[in-house]
Amino acid sequence: MSGATTGRRTVEEQLARVLDVVTVLDAETRAVTDAAGRTLAASAVAAHDIPLFDNSAMDGFAVRAADVAPASEENPIVLQVVADLPAGIALDPPLGSGEAARIMTGSPAPSDADAIVPFEDTEGGLADSLGEARVLRAPTKPGAFIRRRGADLRAGDDVVLAGERLGAFQIAAAVAAGVSEVSVTRAPRVAVVSTGSELLAPGEPAERGRIPDSNGPLLAQLVADADAEVVLVARVRDEADAVRAVTAEAVERGADVIVFTGGVSAGAYEPVRGAFDGRGEVEFVGVSMQPGKPQAFGVLGAGTLVFGLPGNPVSVAVSFEVFVRPALLAMQGRSEIHRPRATLIADAAWTPPPARRQYLPAVVDLVAGTVRPASAGGSGSHLAGGLARAHAFAIVPADVEAVSVGDTIDVMLVG
Repeated sequence: MSGATTGRRTVEEQLARVLDVVTVLDAETRAVTDAAGRTLAASAVAAHDIPLFDNSAMDGFAVRAADVAPASEENPIVLQVVADLPAGIALDPPLGSGEAARIMTGSPAPSDADAIVPFEDTEGGLADSLGEARVLRAPTKPGAFIRRRGADLRAGDDVVLAGERLGAFQIAAAVAAGVSEVSVTRAPRVAVVSTGSELLAPGEPAERGRIPDSNGPLLAQLVADADAEVVLVARVRDEADAVRAVTAEAVERGADVIVFTGGVSAGAYEPVRGAFDGRGEVEFVGVSMQPGKPQAFGVLGAGTLVFGLPGNPVSVAVSFEVFVRPALLAMQGRSEIHRPRATLIADAAWTPPPARRQYLPAVVDLVAGTVRPASAGGSGSHLAGGLARAHAFAIVPADVEAVSVGDTIDVMLVG
C-alpha cells in the first residue's frame, strides 16, 4: 500500500481495502466447554441422537393407549402399577394389558408403552401412585407426551456449522449431542494504543489541558466483545518515536492487530502519521463518513494489521464498528461479520452533516420501532457521554439533508 494521502473514499471502498488483506487464523482443537466465544473452523457433528432414547415429557404413568382410551371421570380406568421409573434409570419393564409404570420427566419410556398419562389426569395423582392408577382422562392420541429418540437431531447431523460462534446455546446443543472437542480458530491478538500528550490514565485527577484516556478502555472492551484477545493496552505521547517503540513492543507480544487512536489527521502533532507515513506500509485516507473521516490502515512486514482511528471517542466507537470489528471477525472465519440492522422510524428530528454518511449514536425502542439521537448535543465526535445511552448507530446517507420525525432510518444495532 502507498503511504501517500489519497482522495476521499466511500465506507465500502475502505472496508474492502481492509478485508482484502485479512486471512483466517490457524485452527486449534479445544474441549467444547473451553471454547466459548470461539468460531468453529469445522462443523460440530452430533455423536449421538437427541433425545438419546424415547422418554417421558411429563410426570405420570407410562401406559398402553388402547387400555385407557375409554377413560372418563364417570368411568375411570384402573391400571396396576408394576414399575417405578425415576430419572436416570435404565430399566425397561414389560407392560401387559391393564398395567402401567409410574414415570418421571426425562425417564426412558418402556418399549411396551405408547403414551404417558400425567398425574393431573388421574384420580390419586402422585400421592397415590404406586399401587394402582385410576385414569380419568385418556391421552389424546398414541405417542402423547413421549419424546421420541432422534426427534431433534440424529447422530452425524451438523449441530453447529463452521463459521458460527460458540455461544451458550451452541455449547449446550453440542454437549447434548455428545460433542466433546471442537476445531476452532485462534483468537486474534490485539494491541490497543491511545496517542496524545494530553491523556491521563483512568482515575488520575483532571486538570486544565489534560483529559482522561477513555479510548483505551473503550477499545479494550470492544476488542474483547469481538472475541479477540487484548495483549497490550498503552498510552503514548505525541511523538513518532513513541509510536515506533510501542509498535515494536506489540509485534514482540505477538499482536495480529494494532489499533491506534489519534495521531492520524492533518494537525501539527500527528504521531501515527509521523511514524508510518511515507514508509509504504500504512495508508492514510479520508473516508466519506461522520464521525471517522480520517482513517489509516496497513500491514507491517511481520504481517500485523495496523488501524489508525481518529482520536475522539465517538469516532473511535464508530470506526471500530465499521472497520475493525468486521476484520477481527473475518480473521476468525466468522460466517457473519456485520452487526444486525433494522429499519426504524425517527421520533426526533436532526440535521446530519453535508455530503458524508452519518453514524449517529442512537437510542432505539424495538417494540415501538423508533430511533432517536442518544445525545442532545447531536453528532459531535467528542460527545462520549451519549455513548452510555446508545443501543445503536443511526445511519443516514450522505445525500440526506435533514431527518424529520417519521422518516425511516437504517440502524446498526450494537447493544
